[in-house]
Amino acid sequence: MKKDIYILAIESSCDETAAAVIKNGREVCSNVIFSQIELHKLYGGVVPEIASRKHIEKINQVIREALREASMQLTDVDAIAVTYGPGLVGALLVGVAEAKAIAYAAQKPLVGVNHIEGHIAANYIEHSELEPPFLCLVVSGGHTHLVRVADYNSFEIIGKTRDDAAGEAFDKVARAIGLGYPGGPKIDQLAKEGDKEAISFPRAKVEGNAYDFSFSGLKSSVLNYLNQCEMKQIPVNTADVAASFQYAVVDVLTTHALCAVREMGIDKLAVAGGVASNSSLRESLKAACEQEGIEFYYPSPVYCTDNAAMIGVAGYYAYQSGLCHSWDLNAVPNLKIGQRG
Repeated sequence: MKKDIYILAIESSCDETAAAVIKNGREVCSNVIFSQIELHKLYGGVVPEIASRKHIEKINQVIREALREASMQLTDVDAIAVTYGPGLVGALLVGVAEAKAIAYAAQKPLVGVNHIEGHIAANYIEHSELEPPFLCLVVSGGHTHLVRVADYNSFEIIGKTRDDAAGEAFDKVARAIGLGYPGGPKIDQLAKEGDKEAISFPRAKVEGNAYDFSFSGLKSSVLNYLNQCEMKQIPVNTADVAASFQYAVVDVLTTHALCAVREMGIDKLAVAGGVASNSSLRESLKAACEQEGIEFYYPSPVYCTDNAAMIGVAGYYAYQSGLCHSWDLNAVPNLKIGQRG
């Protein structure tokens, strides 16, 4: 009888302190998240030093709670997985140091996980039928990538943003129209009250790679529109601005993803990352995939934002392939997809 594999996972790359226990790479036994959003709202964004200190305060607590919810002891788990990049270096170091200490004390293998690969792996949690190869659109505050997932531990970036990530553009536009932090969910909500065709914002095309993205010009166009309205004393309908901006972003993301799927002959598309919880993006990708006869996969919102369950899933497949780390594992804030270190 095949032995079940349990992974204790730790995530601390930004402003969520999280721990989870994953069984056989697909089953979530526990998933505990302490969010710092309310704390960072005071500053309009994440303050790295504050995030690091809060991780130190909370990390033991969330790990104990994750083990308790899974009805397990450290002796019951087979390996310790931890995010070691990309992310905020101070925040990453808290999780890495904790994971190394636990793995050493409990004599368990240590598995470093790429945070973005973890986001991709979140799709395996609720879609037991999903297996590589497939294409994944990764959209978050720091990253916008089109990734060909050749195997569980094999990734190829075929397109990426040349400047702002989609989530970064959402946050900056939200701040400009007075919505505050976090911008993505607030624009998504406000856009439901606006006319997405009220304002024509640009869709950038990037020379050299049809799959690459650029959102800096779109962001600047929104800011210019707001400045012109202010100078001319024209009232601004913020719902229309939010809807029109979001429509432009979603249009570009959908167009690029579907173009890549068609041209590469792939029949499965997944979406991952914090912006993957955007309702307009989900609806757009789902409709486009249905029209093209492409299988579409997306995680529930709790697995779109930063969490340890996705790290446990990615850690499971790395562990099964023998991709473990030694005690010199360090935080790598600019870790690339597919990079092993």
